[in-house]
Amino acid sequence: MRNFSARETEWLLELDGIELASFHQRALAFLVDWTIVAFVFIILATAVAAGVFAYLHKQGKSMEDITHMVTTSEDGEKVDIAVHGGSKVTTYHMDEHSKTGEAMKVFFDVLVPVLYFGILLWRGKGRTPGKRIMRIRVVSLMHRHITFWHSVERALGYGAAALEGGFGFVQFFIHPYRRCAQDRLAETIVVTERGYQSMQHKLQHPLVPDTAATLSAPE
Repeated sequence: MRNFSARETEWLLELDGIELASFHQRALAFLVDWTIVAFVFIILATAVAAGVFAYLHKQGKSMEDITHMVTTSEDGEKVDIAVHGGSKVTTYHMDEHSKTGEAMKVFFDVLVPVLYFGILLWRGKGRTPGKRIMRIRVVSLMHRHITFWHSVERALGYGAAALEGGFGFVQFFIHPYRRCAQDRLAETIVVTERGYQSMQHKLQHPLVPDTAATLSAPE
């Protein structure tokens, strides 16, 4: 049987009094990060399209013969792509319920954001590019250094916050320590870089009383 250890208590005491990040800092950092995610999405989508064109070109179709006609049904689910090559017309059917469509949806809607927020937060020691710009940092309440799993767990927490109709983000104004749904899921808080560096300075330079000089007690 393993014994319970209260090491987190020492870490919480060291975090006591640290400056928490404001809402506008977190919101702007979130906006910057999702802009980068959207840019990565466009690059990946372009690469996929280029791969399709390369495949069709290997099939003996020239770029002049290839014409894409994309039609979407009224419910926005089904997409037909017709490729004209000479007198032959090949139609591809893609919809959200197909295996390919579901795989692509999971990849772009889940995997890309999780990899971005998870890996970059972990490698950045609590900072994504957006958080670096806004000079804020994610800090674990359980560990001195945020782990890879905590980073991925926090990234998944964005989905949980969105599934609550956005209430997971509104919890910033309700929770006493400005913790949103993703913070509560991963046991983290978001602090200012100034507050974090100040805490690190105190840890590296503790105030040790001078015990060399002692006062004699009066008789």
